[in-house]
Amino acid sequence: MKTKSIIIFKSILLSVFFIFNNSIVIKSQSLKKEQFNCFSIMTGKDASVDGSVIFAHNEDDGGNQLVNWYKVPQLFHNHGEEIIIKNGAHIAQVAVTNGLIWLEMPRTDFSDSYMNNYGVTIASDQCSSKETSGELTDGGIGYWLRRIMAERARTSKEAVHIGGQLVEEFGYNSSGRTYCIADPNEAWLMSVVQGKHWVAQRIPDNEITVIPNFYTIKEINLTDTNNFLGSSDIIEYAIQKGWYDPKSKMPFNFRKAYGNASSLNSIHNKARQWATVNILSEHQYDINDDIPFSFIPKNKVSVQDIISVLRNHYEATQYETTGNPHNNSVMTICSSTNQYGFVAQLRNWLPNEIGSVLWLAPRRPCIQPFIPWYCGIDSIAQGYARNDYQTAIEEHFQTSENIYEHVPTLAFWDFVEFAEQIDANYANSIEDVHGKIKNHFEQELFEKQSDVENQFLSIYQTDTSNAIQQITEYTDYWATRAWQNCLYIPTISEHIDIQILQNYPNPFNNTTTIEYIVPEKYKGTVEINIYDSIGKPVKKIIDKSHNKGKQTVKFDASHLPKGIYYYGLKIDNYKEAKKMILIK
Repeated sequence: MKTKSIIIFKSILLSVFFIFNNSIVIKSQSLKKEQFNCFSIMTGKDASVDGSVIFAHNEDDGGNQLVNWYKVPQLFHNHGEEIIIKNGAHIAQVAVTNGLIWLEMPRTDFSDSYMNNYGVTIASDQCSSKETSGELTDGGIGYWLRRIMAERARTSKEAVHIGGQLVEEFGYNSSGRTYCIADPNEAWLMSVVQGKHWVAQRIPDNEITVIPNFYTIKEINLTDTNNFLGSSDIIEYAIQKGWYDPKSKMPFNFRKAYGNASSLNSIHNKARQWATVNILSEHQYDINDDIPFSFIPKNKVSVQDIISVLRNHYEATQYETTGNPHNNSVMTICSSTNQYGFVAQLRNWLPNEIGSVLWLAPRRPCIQPFIPWYCGIDSIAQGYARNDYQTAIEEHFQTSENIYEHVPTLAFWDFVEFAEQIDANYANSIEDVHGKIKNHFEQELFEKQSDVENQFLSIYQTDTSNAIQQITEYTDYWATRAWQNCLYIPTISEHIDIQILQNYPNPFNNTTTIEYIVPEKYKGTVEINIYDSIGKPVKKIIDKSHNKGKQTVKFDASHLPKGIYYYGLKIDNYKEAKKMILIK
């Protein structure tokens, strides 16, 4: 590490306690790269090293965004209960809905991802279509399509059937999209078009498919229902619209018939698909070649292999750039608009609680470790959500204006700020970051995965509830470590000697003592603020020029209700916060 580089403790320190550890996540022809959202890789179980279905996804969304993690339990519903979707349509609710791990992006229609308690995992990739006047009933369906599939399906194929029925009943209210749906046995792509048309194809067990932001399904055979599903009039409608001419003697090609030409020809799409296929395939393609729907990999792939692809910036190709790769004029796989990346490892020989794992990297895959979130968890680690799951779904499109405020109690903002800091000095920071990711996180996680899961399984076979608790604690531990990792940012700073110490006593009853240390050379103003558990400021207890050395301040909380609070030190651009617990 360079001598001028130091490690700053930047933000909030959380505590967790459990048995695992005593200490404590080119320019396009006509479309800009910001208009391309998301990227996925689907791997059949016979194409992976361990026999798992592997589903990888980078979620791309421009602008200011927020990601919340929620655990939704299995829910029981009253007879006659309805879902009222965004544009007003009513859908009868089923008696029981599946438990979910839910990655929520408030105010967005097409950015949430799900893993349900059967391991069925769903995300999507924008795919613009030619359709501009598709039929809609009651405003059509968009946001709720994947949610309902995740809530009701026990397999990926069942999810396709459910989704297809909803599209045919209400119509899809966006230009087009491909839903990627996987379970521990197989994976499917479901491509929808504005209006009431859709088609789906199963990924062969021994092959891999790559989906940027254009349709990849080509020739179809709806009589082969083991491998294809879709609207019965998908070909006839294309003929009616003039998108396919059977007199041409060419086989019907869904991608060519329904795909938007600008999207199909965009370098941002072609380059990401081409780079990935050439990494994984024995056959090497030119960027303008007609790449097949799926291919047999040159070697069976592991979760780590797929993680490496999600971090790719066209290294060792003609599209590699110098400096910060996220500024590349050709959209990269790991891009400036990534909000999260995940790799779902889905194994049919283990109970779903253990065998289905969402390896997840917040904000930017190339600078964050992929941490395992097991399907069996019964709660989400503290700091990964701003609300409870009931409030989140009720307010998804009606959230308050301040949801994008960077509060110190929400992990995602520290992942965002970490990415911004690394991007500002990428060339000098990335080597240290990669070393920490590989040596401090992923190496340990993958080396211990089998032993840890065998322990879970042994407990699960005799005491399922205890196993769920252990799985949840293990996931919490690694999620908290990942958060802590991004609080230490390699940078050049004059603040190396600044410290804020843990309050004492803690927990405390009414009064506690806070100590901090500021170097003599520093001339700025010191602020110490108190925040409640959701990051709302409660009181400013110091705002003055500092005195050198260790300083002490008493905090009287007798007027506050019991609970978790945070105290934060701020000096210029340096911030540090710690947690304290008020008891009464």
